[in-house]
Amino acid sequence: MDYTGHMLARVKSVASVGLLSFPVEVEVDAAERGFPAFNIVGLPDKAVAEARERVRTAIVNSGFSFPQKKITVNLAPADVPKEGSAFDLAIAAGILWASGQMEAQLQGIFYGELSLDGSLRHTKGALLAALLAQKTEKMIYVPVLSAAEAAVVSGIGVYPVRNLRELADFLVSGKGIEPLKTISVDLLLSEAEPEFDMAEVVGQETAKRALIIVAAGGHNLLMSGPPGSGKTMLSKALPGILPKMSEEECLEVTRIYSAAGLMKPGEAVVRRRPFRAPHHSTSLAGLIGGGSHPLPGEVSLAHLGVLFLDEMAEFPRSVLEAVRQPLEDGRVEISRAVSKVEYPASFQLIGAVNPCPCGFLGHSSVECKCTNRDIDKYKRRISGPILDRIDLQVGVPVEATEKILGGRAGGESSAVIRGQVMMAREVQKKRLLNLGIFCNSRLKNKEIREFCALDSAGERVMRMAVEKYSLSTRGYFRVLKVARTIADLEGSMGILVNHVAEAVGFRERVF
Repeated sequence: MDYTGHMLARVKSVASVGLLSFPVEVEVDAAERGFPAFNIVGLPDKAVAEARERVRTAIVNSGFSFPQKKITVNLAPADVPKEGSAFDLAIAAGILWASGQMEAQLQGIFYGELSLDGSLRHTKGALLAALLAQKTEKMIYVPVLSAAEAAVVSGIGVYPVRNLRELADFLVSGKGIEPLKTISVDLLLSEAEPEFDMAEVVGQETAKRALIIVAAGGHNLLMSGPPGSGKTMLSKALPGILPKMSEEECLEVTRIYSAAGLMKPGEAVVRRRPFRAPHHSTSLAGLIGGGSHPLPGEVSLAHLGVLFLDEMAEFPRSVLEAVRQPLEDGRVEISRAVSKVEYPASFQLIGAVNPCPCGFLGHSSVECKCTNRDIDKYKRRISGPILDRIDLQVGVPVEATEKILGGRAGGESSAVIRGQVMMAREVQKKRLLNLGIFCNSRLKNKEIREFCALDSAGERVMRMAVEKYSLSTRGYFRVLKVARTIADLEGSMGILVNHVAEAVGFRERVF
């Protein structure tokens, strides 16, 4: 039988489920027998199935001819669902090779979405694909707009591709595409500056003190105050006083954003700690993650950063309750009939609430018109178990509103405060080195008894606090963790009575 072309091509690509990637072999068969057709098998989703039209048109518009043969594309392993548009490049390269239009070795991983004109679009998941290439092929072809994201991975050749014609010419001649040099993540992180400086918050000294403790120990915080008192401004200042991310943390956060498709074209990594502020109308799936092909939710997008819930009492109770498990475990599991996906979700929760439905309870110049029943009903929107998991609570009074100016005079900058926070974190790092945790908020009960021992005066204060505030066992241990952080900020080896008293003061309910 007279066949033309190479007939069967095998091209390497990558598929991802959650943050896990696995190799996919794209097999392309171009058969003379039978009617001309183009079929994709191997459990493709709709986006993969629609690659037929994208690839066909891109090949023609790149100056090649689409073979009038029976084209069969198999995405192996065939029993694992495939999703997304990243297989376009591998399928197109396989068709050109199998039809004899490109005499070249198809080595490395091919990853990218094609436009109809043959150019490559920015494609989500490039970092995940590059991390797999590091373990396997050591070479990857990606869209030029996604290449920086892949180039942060060392030990591999990253080839930025503009269009299908450029790729074909390079594979044949070895000219036209230069591999990118590995991008230094440490250099990118050193250049990152906070978006909001604490020096812009003048006044609100109690709230700022609470934020410093929160940053130093990785704790959760609830702020209560009338509208316009500065709660949102204070929350936005928190990422700027947190320690800058390490290279490992940066890549961990970037993996999540890459999987979610939130990396901007040309962006290499997420350089600042995340600050996520979902609206109170956000659904359960939007906050926790979900969908038929589960994507990370806001709790995972805030990993190693801040999750800010403004108007926290307006969130549906079922949505708020779903935050409890990630707060405790630092991760979230999303189960579906065909798969189970796990995303990291180690974040700091910052909540902001009004003191009543109208927001003006306790306001010095605006009268509150809410009834006691309205106020009680409003405060019951946040359950006791959620409040119990919040380490510090602080009131943000309206009297200080006029002091919150745009200038920097009179307040310490985020850089100065971050230095204090870093010193406290370094103390914790040395203390907790063998436990695999990095801050006081992650201490378990056994470690709390070891590292948060009190003297007799401190025990008396804690005994009174338990009786006055009816502290649960969890609340008791959380006060101890906050006291440990306050002691670390002051460079104290032991927890003194004033540290305990301050921690207890921040445990007093303001909502």
